[in-house]
Amino acid sequence: MNKNYLIDTHTHINMLEEISIKECIINAEKNGIKKLIIPSAYPNDFDIVAELTEKYENIYGMLGVHPSEVKDWNDGLIEKISDLVSKNKKIVAIGEIGLDYYWDKSFNDLQKDVFIKQIKLANSLNLPIDIHDRDAHKDTYEILKEYNKTSKVVMHCYSGSKEFAKECIKEGYYLGIGGVVTFKNAKKLKEVVEEISLENIILETDAPYLTPVPYRGKENQPAYVKYVAEEIAKIKNISIEEVTQKTTENAERIFKI
Repeated sequence: MNKNYLIDTHTHINMLEEISIKECIINAEKNGIKKLIIPSAYPNDFDIVAELTEKYENIYGMLGVHPSEVKDWNDGLIEKISDLVSKNKKIVAIGEIGLDYYWDKSFNDLQKDVFIKQIKLANSLNLPIDIHDRDAHKDTYEILKEYNKTSKVVMHCYSGSKEFAKECIKEGYYLGIGGVVTFKNAKKLKEVVEEISLENIILETDAPYLTPVPYRGKENQPAYVKYVAEEIAKIKNISIEEVTQKTTENAERIFKI
């Protein structure tokens, strides 16, 4: 089946400030982006994400607590997520979860503990996991290897080397590629994209952050994922249609949408 539309697999449209969610969805559709997946970062996001999936046909959600917010974690959230997943078939992953050692290393052990709990939850719910890994490649990889038994893994906003990418792909993980790949100075990520098969790539914006060229410096939105697709096509010297077809197939298979 010909997939002539794109999917933004990671977009915080609930955080947009410059346009409304409705306007953002219209812009996305005009630019050929037909499906959006919204991750949660905070426990307070859970109900918001669930409500958006119910309100809009082409929106899906993920539930999880971002590593920077794990001080707000309590084990009651396991039951809350499980309950929302059981009631809402458009919750398609646990995310974004993982490790972030960039800002504050004082609670790394708590980050690891909550990460492990959320991996086990994803396994029990038979859902994929969407991983935030910032300056924590080794620990992220080792925890996934040890504790993830059954869930598909997406390395959101992939930021590692091509060597690390190959290790991830050996494990069957997918790389989420976003606007950073369009930056002139993103040589490392361009090398990764050049080296790695399209079979292992999905597209994302991480809106409202990491806006691609030509809108860098402005608020990001799902409509701009097409610039990510165009850059990947350019790097790999293939057609935009091939990038669209394969990355959309990958996303639909991973998230069962």
